[in-house]
Amino acid sequence: MDTKSNADSVSTELSARRTGMSFQRTRLSSERTLMSVIRTSLSLIGFGFTIFQFFQKLKAAGTLEHDRAPRNFGLALVYLGVGILILGILYHVRFMLGLREERKYMTSTGLIHGESHFPPSFTLIVAVLLLTIGLFAIASMSFGIGPFG
Repeated sequence: MDTKSNADSVSTELSARRTGMSFQRTRLSSERTLMSVIRTSLSLIGFGFTIFQFFQKLKAAGTLEHDRAPRNFGLALVYLGVGILILGILYHVRFMLGLREERKYMTSTGLIHGESHFPPSFTLIVAVLLLTIGLFAIASMSFGIGPFG
């Protein structure tokens, strides 16, 4: 009987460790998803800003008389990139809060160990910084103010 309870104890311990590691894998998966959102948003914001600036320079040089459509297209791309980034940040924060709550519950019931913690999300910090840059780009493009004007 003693060897069976020892084997059960080892099996339970291994199961708890695997479940704890699955939380880390899920957290990292969420980080990768946010990095994909950042990559897409950065492409849209950068491309939109470039189109906008290119046609602004052509108009300033007198080469182009009507720049409304390309200018609006560039601005729309920047708005789209910022919007996608906002949605990605909100999704990530909501998902991570839910994951932390689930992990806290499982730790309190003894299903997993609470030894490892969730470090701050550097990906989220980068996303917020990119959002700030995107908002500055919108202000610059729409109102001619800010560091990109």
